[in-house]
Amino acid sequence: MPDDLADNSNERCYPPWFSREAFFKVRSNKIKIQGVGEILMERSRRAKHIRITVRPFKGVRVAVPFGVSLARAETFARSKAEWMKKHLCKMHQLEQAHKTFSENYIKIDKATAKKKLVNRLNELSEQHGLPYNRVFIRNQKTRWGSCSAKDNISLNCKLANLPEELIDYIMLHELVHTRVKNHSKKFWQELNKFVGNARKLDKRLNEYRMLLID
Repeated sequence: MPDDLADNSNERCYPPWFSREAFFKVRSNKIKIQGVGEILMERSRRAKHIRITVRPFKGVRVAVPFGVSLARAETFARSKAEWMKKHLCKMHQLEQAHKTFSENYIKIDKATAKKKLVNRLNELSEQHGLPYNRVFIRNQKTRWGSCSAKDNISLNCKLANLPEELIDYIMLHELVHTRVKNHSKKFWQELNKFVGNARKLDKRLNEYRMLLID
């Protein structure tokens, strides 16, 4: 079931008394849906259509583009109650798994993590002839690393908690992006030259996804 609705209408008719300024003054609102609980309705300048997201420890959020009323978005959200229930169940399972994982995992402080990650990145860069521009160590919630168009690499400080083989895999993944900026067949072929079975290592990361939502 889709979790969003595209609004393709470019023209709207309003009555003479209609005030767009008053109509769109409310930027957010919370509503309750039976079986789902409280959800956040929030205007978004980035949203092009109504979109529902369900995130661990965050709950349900409905992004509402400017030009669409909160009332219309609420109607849409209520029509997706069963979809939200299903995904909330999955999120609750993930939250519980994260709690169990965190109780049995020793965390590394950010300063120690930064030193470890930067040193290892430099070693791999020199060893494999994959130069980069700058490196940033951040506490990210959705990804382990990234490489910009200017060859700046961002690494998640939580990487330091992973097995050494996966740390190297993620770093080499981003370093290869300095040569190939997408995830095309060429990219994976290039990455395999340095890590062997890249796809297999990529799947292993799923075992540690709980760390990202810490």
